[in-house]
Amino acid sequence: MEKYKSDVIYLPVDGDPICTVVLRPAKGEKFPSILFRSPYEKEHENITDGEMCRRLAEFFTPFLDAGYAVFFQHCRGSGKSGGDCIPFVHEREEGLALQSFVRESPVYNGEIYLLGGSYTSLVHYVTAPFADDIKGASLESFDSDRYGMFYRNGFFKINLFGGWHPGVYKQKSGIKTDYSPEQYLKKPLTEFTRRVYGEPVENYDAALANPDRSAPFWSTKEGGSDSRDAERDTRVPMLLTVGTFDAFTHGVLKMWENMTPRAKAESALIVHPYHHGGSAEEQPYCFENGELAQGFPGFDLRWLNYTRGVGEPPVPPGSVTYYEIFGKGWTTDGSLFKAGCTVTYPLGNGERTYTYDPEDPTRFEGGLTHNFGGTKFMAPPGRDGVVTVFTDPLPAGGHVRGGMKLRLRVASDCEDTCFYVRVGITKKEGDFSLRDDIDQLSNHFKGYVPGTPVDLEFDLDPIALQTGEGERLRVDIASAAFPLFVPHTNTREPLYSARGTRVAHNTVFLDGCSLTVGFD
Repeated sequence: MEKYKSDVIYLPVDGDPICTVVLRPAKGEKFPSILFRSPYEKEHENITDGEMCRRLAEFFTPFLDAGYAVFFQHCRGSGKSGGDCIPFVHEREEGLALQSFVRESPVYNGEIYLLGGSYTSLVHYVTAPFADDIKGASLESFDSDRYGMFYRNGFFKINLFGGWHPGVYKQKSGIKTDYSPEQYLKKPLTEFTRRVYGEPVENYDAALANPDRSAPFWSTKEGGSDSRDAERDTRVPMLLTVGTFDAFTHGVLKMWENMTPRAKAESALIVHPYHHGGSAEEQPYCFENGELAQGFPGFDLRWLNYTRGVGEPPVPPGSVTYYEIFGKGWTTDGSLFKAGCTVTYPLGNGERTYTYDPEDPTRFEGGLTHNFGGTKFMAPPGRDGVVTVFTDPLPAGGHVRGGMKLRLRVASDCEDTCFYVRVGITKKEGDFSLRDDIDQLSNHFKGYVPGTPVDLEFDLDPIALQTGEGERLRVDIASAAFPLFVPHTNTREPLYSARGTRVAHNTVFLDGCSLTVGFD
């Protein structure tokens, strides 16, 4: 007797057939229903429906064995679905259509559960506010604020949206993209999508034209208003998971902070020690028991079961469970890496001046918490265009908690420029990157007068780590981080329309620089 049943249905949504696979246990008639929508279904495009169902049933076996039905849908223009895949554009309508289809299905028992990771989480956020029959959600590595996928402080994230979009845009149309990060060095960016895709991409162009978070664009559906604050006062118990070095770390941690006390009490956050995808692959260290599947086997299924009143949750609701790197591993508490005290480390004396040429930007590896790539060892000190300083030794066995605050005193001979900072810790194997940030003078000093010393503050994302004997923090200061962010032109001209650049001579006054660190 077959263990599972399956159907493949092509739902008509706005004129296009959207491939929807329905999997369910062979025994029984009505089941709690899991929704999963994905644009990454190329492997299913040219196989039979039967083989596709077999593969999906194998992947979702734990959920099917636990008594769930699974509604798995290929996003528009991917896999076996018709139409063009244009990220973000159709997800709300198609997600709501899928929910309506489930409610009309004979297998629907009145309960819907949301499951996803990365973009397959975003497709659920955009269906908020969530209906009463959505009872639980396990969502990994994506946040509800669209701006954060594109920008940090007005700097476009090449190694997040910029590199991801060409791989999914109109993926079944045969469009040939001419993409490389160097395309972002060409001016003007008003021609970017025409150069790369051979045609204008309206929502991409609109995002490039609006680097300011307060721009009206970011309050439109096109700019992500359909997902923003989806978590704030949700009545759906959410399990949020993200890595210490994930492109969405900053956003997911902000989501947790944004939740109302009631919503937070019913939800939970897990922060593992790796990057997007949750494994040690391509990362400098492999931390014992650090992968989610190692620390919390079956965490997503266990969370959904818990929301149904079946079994214990994988982590305590109302809390943050995180991995202290180089230290004691998994820890659970009610705060977000809360520090008990702070120590401020001065960063030296004198001044350092370096040259920054936007046509030949300084390069950094590892996206840390704003771009893909996780973390890497830092390049040896002494690079052109980078000021490197070290703190005094940290306390041996100290437990760093929370966000570090970096204060810089700087000046430039240009009317506008930017500063990129990266903080790492000295290890025997090399200097290990921890956190980074980027900002520009014009965000804080309108009408900056060249040559004027000013103070910039960077609030670095929270982290939990244990320090070792003789270890110090290393701070790299530069004015570009390519191919992570689009380089600043050193002019006040909007980056999107800028046709030229200037060479800047930027100065760091170390006497006015410090790094404040929280300790537990």
